[in-house]
Amino acid sequence: MTLTPEAPSASRCPVAHGFDALSDDYFTDPAAHFAKFRDETPVFFYPYLNAWIVNRREDVETVLADWQRFTSGGNSGTIDVPEQFRAIVPPDLITQMLVGSDPPSHTDHRFVAQRGFTKERMEALQPEIEARAHRVVDGFEARGSGNLVTDYALELTTQTIMAHMGLGYEHDAMMRQLRDDFAMILASAAEPMAEPLRTQVWQRYIDATLVLRRIIDERRENPGADLISDMAIVNDKDGNRMLSAAQIAVHLTEFAMAGVDSTTQAVSNAVLFLARNPETLAEAIEDPGLWQRVFEETVRRRPSSPFAARQAQQDIELGGAHIRKGDMVWLALASANTDPARCPHPFEFDIHRPEPENHLAFTQGRHTCLGQALARVQGATALKVLFERLPSLRPAAEVPLDFLPIALLPVRRTLPVTWDVADIERAKTKTARHMELTVLERCDESDGVVSLTLGHPDGGALPTWKPGAHIEVRLGDGDDALLRQYSLSSSPQDSTRWRIGVLREPDSRGGSQYVHDRLRDGATVTVGFPRNNFRLRPAARYVFVAGGIGITPILPMIAQAEADGARWELLYGGRTRASMAFLSELERFGDKITVCPQDETGLLDLRALLAEPTEDTLIYCCGPEPLLQAIEAASAHWPVGSLVTERFAAKKIVRTEPDVAFDVDFSRSGITATVPAGKSVLDVAEEIGIEALSSCKEGTCGTCEVRILAGRADHRDSILTPGEQERNETMMMCVSRAEKGCSKLVLDA
Repeated sequence: MTLTPEAPSASRCPVAHGFDALSDDYFTDPAAHFAKFRDETPVFFYPYLNAWIVNRREDVETVLADWQRFTSGGNSGTIDVPEQFRAIVPPDLITQMLVGSDPPSHTDHRFVAQRGFTKERMEALQPEIEARAHRVVDGFEARGSGNLVTDYALELTTQTIMAHMGLGYEHDAMMRQLRDDFAMILASAAEPMAEPLRTQVWQRYIDATLVLRRIIDERRENPGADLISDMAIVNDKDGNRMLSAAQIAVHLTEFAMAGVDSTTQAVSNAVLFLARNPETLAEAIEDPGLWQRVFEETVRRRPSSPFAARQAQQDIELGGAHIRKGDMVWLALASANTDPARCPHPFEFDIHRPEPENHLAFTQGRHTCLGQALARVQGATALKVLFERLPSLRPAAEVPLDFLPIALLPVRRTLPVTWDVADIERAKTKTARHMELTVLERCDESDGVVSLTLGHPDGGALPTWKPGAHIEVRLGDGDDALLRQYSLSSSPQDSTRWRIGVLREPDSRGGSQYVHDRLRDGATVTVGFPRNNFRLRPAARYVFVAGGIGITPILPMIAQAEADGARWELLYGGRTRASMAFLSELERFGDKITVCPQDETGLLDLRALLAEPTEDTLIYCCGPEPLLQAIEAASAHWPVGSLVTERFAAKKIVRTEPDVAFDVDFSRSGITATVPAGKSVLDVAEEIGIEALSSCKEGTCGTCEVRILAGRADHRDSILTPGEQERNETMMMCVSRAEKGCSKLVLDA
């Protein structure tokens, strides 16, 4: 773009010689660039933008607090809508954008929008933001290097605002382009666009806003739980819609930009600050509660938008400068946030400031950033996930000054980073992984059994898994949510779909009833990444035994055995034939399958099946506890390790002596603690702040498994085989304790 300097005159003094809002020095560190001029010229005229620059915090706050003398109308009133587009977007419509209007119009429009940006609602969105952040990292973590802006920050923030608006993936490309186009349109109020770029940008903007208007009209007829619906259905006191579809569409374009770029810039800037302050990074990784303070200090030190703009409504003197009515006034937020008169040690990156939110990154007064709650939740969550997964991530040795050359809204486009790919395996033991998936299909598989096929709504790839794996499913919301583990019964080769089968259990604690009664096609559920405590080991021959819903993990196992050319057979029992799920799916295997409904054939004849031990044969069994006890007895004469089982519920442990206290040395953490009777190792670890993943707390899911470095455990889990328990290599911290006579366990935690 071309800016024509205006020669300073006596009425346009003082000027700050050397100040350049498009210089490398400015883009490197806006606050430091401002600081060179703040004392001598707290308010100065900047000819290149034909605007006054206000540097000191006191003066900035004066302007922000007085909307009657300093209007926001100049932010949009000087935007020139091309003639050919004014029938669709008249100039007076553009002046109604939130950043470019004043009361009473601004008050009404903000009222309509603010319902979708409450602090409570943004905090409720945090789990979905975290799940999406993990998914974004999944897509690039194996590369070892990348562009943090486009690979992570921009991708996450775009997905989040899309989800908040309730827009599907078919609108993804449009909204990404709209974000960039609106930034240029907004900046054109002070920095005009040249042709042919001007027409190209406006044409795309018009096309997108027409699509948004149609969506708004549709949401008015069929509202959902999303931002567009929230705004579309608000009525005034007379029962009329407060805003037209055209007005709402303008605001959505604002949110498409502000809700994405501001947090993207903040996350990128935080990575740079943390690289210069490694002790702060280590502290935040150790205490995830500090990520909010990291975000606040980042936007204090370098606001994503270094300026806020106003227009003088009367002649006024400010900071020694004489500002005339109609003059544009640019408020240097980056300078105000680092004004030593209000902020001690302003250029230190200090996350322990007494008032971390005492800055103007989100401005203040009537135009305080509407989306600041979203930015705060999203920014802190993005940093937390990024360094949980890739703690070694650092900026590359050379970081280019690759910005969109817009003084008002400079946008960093590139931040090259590198990391150690060994972080991937390390993170799996420390980071709970969850995703938001959609129920793609629900099927009635038999009397009392439904299957749910889950996937990303965009058809994206799911994490890989192997036969025997299960996932944790969160059923419900808030403190009343239930966590349940269900085996994957689909094909591991299908990377886009996971299937689980769920038996309705009338006497259960409510999980199966929730699935049967509440989850339908299109429902969204939070699920964990696959874990496998029932892994299919290589063998020449397999004997599979399933009881009822225990068929679910066996299905991918027999498909794998068939593909590997192994010999195998399946004995499948159930109460009645009508209650046995997936029978039609098993028909293709012919006489390798023996179906035994109890009302037709009685109980499974396990002793006949397992009468003669066979070399190179493994027995895999899943089903209710009576079946597992029966097969353990029937296979007792087989070689140790031949039987592999998976239980639906914790194995009952009979204790003949009371528990006693013992010590645990958490070797990696360097802490030794006592585990008293009545508490688990996991309880104590959580109390002293040691990171430990957990889920079921019953010894059935395997989430809290940890390596034993010294000492012997009293294994009380339902996962490890007798052979594995005897080898004493790992234990489940939620239920297992030190063996009698062992006063200390040393664990790799």
